[in-house]
Amino acid sequence: MGDSDELLAARLGAGDDCALAEVFDRLAPAVYASALRVLGDAAAAQDVVQDVLVELWSRPGRYNPGAGTLRTYLAILARHRALDLIRSELRRAARQEHSYRLTLVPPQPSPCEQVIAAEAAGTVRAAIRSLPVDQRRIVELAYFDGLTGREAARVAGIPEGTAKSRLRLALTKLATVLDRQFLESS
Repeated sequence: MGDSDELLAARLGAGDDCALAEVFDRLAPAVYASALRVLGDAAAAQDVVQDVLVELWSRPGRYNPGAGTLRTYLAILARHRALDLIRSELRRAARQEHSYRLTLVPPQPSPCEQVIAAEAAGTVRAAIRSLPVDQRRIVELAYFDGLTGREAARVAGIPEGTAKSRLRLALTKLATVLDRQFLESS
């Protein structure tokens, strides 16, 4: 126990098991306290103490007695390991949250919401049926069949410009009719 830090490090480098036991007995409480201050979790702090002492045992040459005491070196190493653990946990939590958001199933609408949606759909269908046939056809191709303006024109057998004009006219009429109907119903 009276060994200097330099001698203790040299003994560790030589593979002296007793030197590691001395380091543990003398410095583990300080390493633990350093990790616990950062983590606030006793079990995680104990894991950090183990990691730090394994690191010292595996690479005793990393300790430089000229830079400071072994106690300071191990406490700083524990602080860094604890911060790395927190960062790792934050990244894991962010990945988990991201994954959760990607797989989240949208909630089922309430019966009231289902009734409102059905009424709105019926109102929209009625408004579309009130359009002239040529405009209704383009709206159905574009919105119900998912075709582009060019594809809808080709299917309808009309020029693209005519299809776009009919679509624009139809949407303007629908907006007027639906605004009026939805305002009246509210």
